[in-house]
Amino acid sequence: MVSALIYLVVVLAVAAVIYLLASLVFGRGEEMEPLPPGSTPTRLPPSGVQGGDVRALRFQQVFRGYKASEVDWALNRLAGELDELRGQVAVLERQLNAASEQRHRPPADGRD
Repeated sequence: MVSALIYLVVVLAVAAVIYLLASLVFGRGEEMEPLPPGSTPTRLPPSGVQGGDVRALRFQQVFRGYKASEVDWALNRLAGELDELRGQVAVLERQLNAASEQRHRPPADGRD
């Protein structure tokens, strides 16, 4: 009975030493200090959001937060739609500019 108790104490002591060493060597596993409460690393430009901006978004992780794969899927989908819409707007602006130039051009009546 005494040997089992000694064995248990030794195992607990070894586990405590390993835990303390790992805590000192590895810390909390963060390269930067944690963000202050209420702040977020999520950033977007004030205007002209591009698909790359949305793809680069990252959200602060919390204990009961969003599932990362679902958030990534939604962001990729949103980024694709933003790129597609901006492409359509660019095409329409080019067409509008071409039509405007044609309308303001004097008609050629063939006289020289």
